[in-house]
Amino acid sequence: MMIPTIPTPEELLDKGFSRGKKQADLIRSQKIPKHLKGKRIEERRVITSCQVIKDKLKSIIDAVPEIEELHPFYQDYIDITVGVDDMKQSLGALNWAYGIITQLEKEYGAKIRKNPSERATEIQKQAYGRISSVVYKIKKDLDFLDFAKQNLRNMPTIDFDATTIVIAGFPNVGKSTLLRQITGADPQVANYPFTTKGIQIGHTEIHWRSIQIIDTPGLLDRPVLEMNDIEMNAIVALEHLADAILFIFDASETCGFHLENQYNLLKQIEKIFADIPVYYLFNKMDLIEDREYLNEYIDDEDKSIFISAIDGEGVDEINKVIRSIKKIDRTPEEDDDEYY
Repeated sequence: MMIPTIPTPEELLDKGFSRGKKQADLIRSQKIPKHLKGKRIEERRVITSCQVIKDKLKSIIDAVPEIEELHPFYQDYIDITVGVDDMKQSLGALNWAYGIITQLEKEYGAKIRKNPSERATEIQKQAYGRISSVVYKIKKDLDFLDFAKQNLRNMPTIDFDATTIVIAGFPNVGKSTLLRQITGADPQVANYPFTTKGIQIGHTEIHWRSIQIIDTPGLLDRPVLEMNDIEMNAIVALEHLADAILFIFDASETCGFHLENQYNLLKQIEKIFADIPVYYLFNKMDLIEDREYLNEYIDDEDKSIFISAIDGEGVDEINKVIRSIKKIDRTPEEDDDEYY
């Protein structure tokens, strides 16, 4: 989300008032009857200051896209990171300030024109006082939008047309190694709320289809019962993207987690992503001599692949699976307007 540079109230007022002074100085050098000149100078000062401040506020409001028009993933992302309601409230406050300053521009422009020239400076000072008061009332909203700009600047770039696969599993089971093997390149690392390392996004093309593979360290590698509400919301955001999940077991248990713990995590993930197909990859098979003990953790032979990611063993089979994955249609259903 591109949020423009957000000024402080002081910067906003300084820009408006200094531009107003420049415009007033231009009038000062013109040949105008004395009884009109003072009024013209101060009217121009007030109107220019209001217009400059309004233009800046409008540029911020216009630059931030309508949150409801964004993809649901980004809506959730913004909500998790900074809060959608807070964002709307702050933009609403800027809109309010824009409206009030428009009124002040008209009110004080008319007042200066109607009053004697000797009162023009006094009325201009009143106008500046009220303009300043309005701008300082939105200080917390400008501060919030600056905070949002900093926190949303590394929002991951998602290809919503690509078939998207999410890799899940405990730490050190070989997720990143597999991601590199499938995509054949170092993945792009993007910040994601509440992960320690950020999500990794890899892109590849299989049979002219764009494939996007997302590894989420710190999110899908801890038991759901240990996750807080914010982490759960982050998982829901990923639910908008996944067309399939590759769940990686470390069959050797050298990652430090027993197969039973890994299996329990799998069951929790299957519950969260109930409508999304899951494939089971048993990794580090090069370290296994007798695979019989794995049988109790194999729920579906047809969806189980035995691999050694570090050697590239089994990657061709994974690519076959990826080729078979269909993109999930998430087009919202239209409301039925008919009544029965």
